[in-house]
Amino acid sequence: MAEELIEVLDENGISAGKAVSRRAIHEKGLWHRGVIIAVLNDKRQVLMQQRSLIKDKYPGKWDLSVAGHIPYGEDSISTAIREMNEEINYALSEEISVRDFRYLTSFRKQEVISEDLIENQFYDFLVLNRNMAIDDLNMQESEVLNLKYISIAELLKMKQENLLHPRTEWIDVLVKYLRWHS
Repeated sequence: MAEELIEVLDENGISAGKAVSRRAIHEKGLWHRGVIIAVLNDKRQVLMQQRSLIKDKYPGKWDLSVAGHIPYGEDSISTAIREMNEEINYALSEEISVRDFRYLTSFRKQEVISEDLIENQFYDFLVLNRNMAIDDLNMQESEVLNLKYISIAELLKMKQENLLHPRTEWIDVLVKYLRWHS
């Protein structure tokens, strides 16, 4: 299988007009785009995943239930749908429309994880309000170790205890979203 190609962006998030492999994106520290999705249930809890212990970045850390790089030619919503199916085996059905996703914000993050893993990424942050029974989800073992719903208070405590993936810019945005939609 060919390695997926990711669109290269400039430091402002504008397409540079080319795509390269995921490996090249990280080795060269090229700007690119990813998507992160907060799945919220009716209790206003967020579905979190514990990253697989074999992940190259932040193994064992807790993160939003779905996240991924946006391949060349895809948009945030298409990637969100694909990643939901890949990571937690949740296929969107006729009951869920792309209109059910709410775009909240985009932010950029720069991070040097190792000499050949430089993350210069723009993140599109989406919310999906959906009750998903954890027992009905099948985790991709290479991606996900565990899944659970947590309250915002638990989320803030996990952040304080350094249990989360360090990409936490979305937390304040989610708290404000929940306040506005209470």
